[in-house]
Parts: sequence; structure tokens; C-alpha cells
Amino acid sequence: MDEDEHKAETETETASELRELWAMAAPITAMNIVVYLRAMISVVFLGHLGPLELAGGALAIGFTNITGYSVLFGLASGLEPFCSQAFGSRNWDLISLSLQRTILLLLVAAGPIALLWLHLGPILVYLGQDPAITAAAADYALYALPDLLTNTLLQPLRVFLRSQGITRPMASCSAAAVALHIPLNILFVSVLRLGIPGVALAGVLTNLNMVLFLIAYLRFSGACRLTWRGWSRAALRGITPLLRLAVPSCFGVCLEWWWYEIMTVLAGYLPNPTSAVAATAILIQTTSFMYTVPMALAACVSTRVGNELGAGRPRKAKAAALVALGCAVAIGILNLIWTTIYKDKWAEMFTKDKQVVKLAAGVLPLVGLCELGNCPQTTGCGVLRGTARPATGARINLFSFYLVGTPVAVGLAFWLDLGFHGLWFGLLSAQAVCVVFVMVVVMWKTDWEVEAERAKKLTSSSSSIQVVVIGDGDGDEEKGGLLMNGEVRSSNGDGDDC
Repeated sequence: MDEDEHKAETETETASELRELWAMAAPITAMNIVVYLRAMISVVFLGHLGPLELAGGALAIGFTNITGYSVLFGLASGLEPFCSQAFGSRNWDLISLSLQRTILLLLVAAGPIALLWLHLGPILVYLGQDPAITAAAADYALYALPDLLTNTLLQPLRVFLRSQGITRPMASCSAAAVALHIPLNILFVSVLRLGIPGVALAGVLTNLNMVLFLIAYLRFSGACRLTWRGWSRAALRGITPLLRLAVPSCFGVCLEWWWYEIMTVLAGYLPNPTSAVAATAILIQTTSFMYTVPMALAACVSTRVGNELGAGRPRKAKAAALVALGCAVAIGILNLIWTTIYKDKWAEMFTKDKQVVKLAAGVLPLVGLCELGNCPQTTGCGVLRGTARPATGARINLFSFYLVGTPVAVGLAFWLDLGFHGLWFGLLSAQAVCVVFVMVVVMWKTDWEVEAERAKKLTSSSSSIQVVVIGDGDGDEEKGGLLMNGEVRSSNGDGDDC
């Protein structure tokens, strides 16, 4: 093959991968934005209740994110390499068993998390928080408890569907649930006047609706007739391989999520803590908004890489990773541009306080610069999950955010008196180190042929397990087919082709 033919083939492959990636990523981005709006709606209704309720609700949301949602989301991320690689190798049993094992794992984790939430009041008082704000936060956490059970189903279901390329129905179900979120808040807060408990209950019911809509879709569409094999006692065994991926995935997610909460705490020690904390809240909301696209890219590239490795196509897995990283860099540049141009107008959308606007607008271009690292770093971590290497991502996050970012933030903000800007230079240093390590690991240290062999071992790990079906989702135990590459593939139940 001459140079021109090779170039043409590469361009065709890149264009094909771009179409496939964004066919998945666009609905996931839409879903992430919808979920982001759900959180914003809750904060708006808390704000209408009063400053005490807003402060208490915000404190509770931070506490529940740190101790609960980040843990469940992180543990569910361990399901990604199992489902995506098993789907690529057409090992339907492994997908079904892995989903069930993850649900069981999250149910176990929800127990101690619930105990923490029940004791939120005494914990926050012990940490020196205002008693009135703490009481409001405790009310919110108490009524949000059922959301733990909802998320033990919601988070694994999202990974389960995404790994099979089923993204549009997820986005539609999320949009339908969030469309009901405002009426629920109006009912509980404005009509029934339940206050903070009403906001918490509206959030619980919105997530419950997401789960019910997804289950209804699965039940009536038959989209996962092959990959859902029915509840099985085999899911109670062989959970160790899942734990080896779920635990480091959890650490990787939590280490990054928690760092932003630490930033809020550090802002409270600055000379003007009220303005600093308020500006920090605006900037964290901004980063959360910008995070919706790279998070979608990370999720989808994890699926694409896992599917291709599971199917024994390491070259296509590498191409998927490189295309996604290129998209992430482009998105990072766009974020830098708009945060620089519209910094004042964006900050004024959140508050009219001139001091808060000045602080937030002054740092927004720096936050945009951080996105040049955050977007490819987040996407690269998705590649690491797709190759079943979440522990590598966790180690990089630990080093970058806590051994580099935190000392730089504290040193610049307090020792060198850079104040508020110093904290965000700490984030910039962490993101710079993180993206360098992730790119080196993904682009230069990954042997894709070796990863394909590892995927083969991972997806064959359950081939010797006898599946005892307790009851399937539709009462139909017939074997089915899956349309792949224009032809029907079928499975005999052990992951091999008929």
C-alpha cells in the first residue's frame, strides 16, 4: 500500500470512528446536561425557601456527594470493562452476571453510607458547622435516603446499556424524568409546603422515575433480550474480579470529586470567606457544566475501546482512543475561548454581588485553561477503564491532585498570599500533571495487542460458570440473535457462536 492509499484509509477510518463515537456521545452529553439541570432546579427551589434552607441544602448536597453518590458512581464504573469487552466478544452471560454482581455490590455499599447520612447532624456539629445550617442539612439527607437504593439500580443500568451502544433511550428516559422534576418540586415545596424534605423527596422521585422508565424500556423493547439472561445464583459467586476493578475505579472517581469539595473548604479560610466560597460555588457549577461533554466522551470511548478489544480488534481500539482524545482537546480549546470571552456575563448569571462577580470572572479564564488538561485527562481515564486499568487512573489522580495540586494550592493561596487565585492555580497544576501522565500511559505505554489478549482472558473468566436461572425479565428463555455488521449473530448461552 502506497502513502496516498494509507492516508485515504486512515482518513476513512477516522471519519467512521468519529461518526460512531458521537452517535453514542451526543445522547450521553444530552443526558448529562439534563441531569445537571435536575441539580440546578433543586438548588433554585432551595434558594426560594430562604438563605438558611439554601445553605443547609447545599451543605447536605456536598456531604451526600462526597460520602454517597461519588462512591456508588465509582463502584459502578468497575462494570464498564466487563460489559464493554464482553459485548465485543458476545459473551452475553458475563454481561448479565456482571450487572447483577454490581447491583449486589452497590447494595452492600449503601448500608454504611446510609448510616453516615443518618448521623450527618452530629458529624457536622462535631466538625464545627453552624447548628441551624446543620439541622437543615440533616433534614435533607434523611429524606434523600431512598435515593441510595435507587442509585444501586440506576448507575449499573446506565453502564449496562451504554456498553451495548443503547444511548438514545437513556437520554430520552432521563429527559422525561427531569421534565417531571419541576412539577414534583412545585407540588412538594409550593403546594404541600414540605420545605427542605420536599426538595429532597422530589429528587428521589425523579431518580426513581429514571429507573422505572429504563426498566419499562427494557421490558417492552426487548433490546437486551440477549444480554439479560435472568437473575442467577451464579451472581453470588465470582465477585472478586469485579471488586478488583470496582474498588480502584471508585478511588479514581472519589479522589477527583472530593478535591473540589476541599477547594470549597479552603476558600472558607481566605480573608473574605463569604465572597470566596460563593465564587467557588459558581466556578464549581461552571466546571460541572463543562464536564458534561468530556464525561460523555470518557464513557463512550470506554465502551468503544472495550467493545473492540473484546472483539479482538486492537487496531480499532487504538483508533477509537486517539479519535476521542483529539475531540477532547478540541472541546478543551472551546471551553477556554468561551470562559475568557464571556467571563463577566457568565458570573453575573449567578449573582449580582460585585465582589463575587469580580472574583469568579477573574478566575474563569484560568478554569478554562484547566479544561485543556481536564478534557483529555477525563477522556484518557475512560480509555483506561475500557482497557480494565482503573487502578492506573486512581494512582495518577492521587499523585496529581493530592501530592501536587493540594500543596501548590495551599502554598500559593496562603503562604505566598495569592489568595483566591492561588487555589485555582493549584487546580491548574494538578490538571497539567494529570493530563501528562494519562497521555503518556494511553498513547505511548499501551500495547494494544497485549490489551486484546487481556480482554480475551477477562471475558472468558465466566465461561465455566453454570448459570442457574431464577427468573428472566420476559419469561422467555429462547435463544436470540443480535444484528452485528449487517448479519445476525446468535449465542448458545456460554458466549460462543452457534
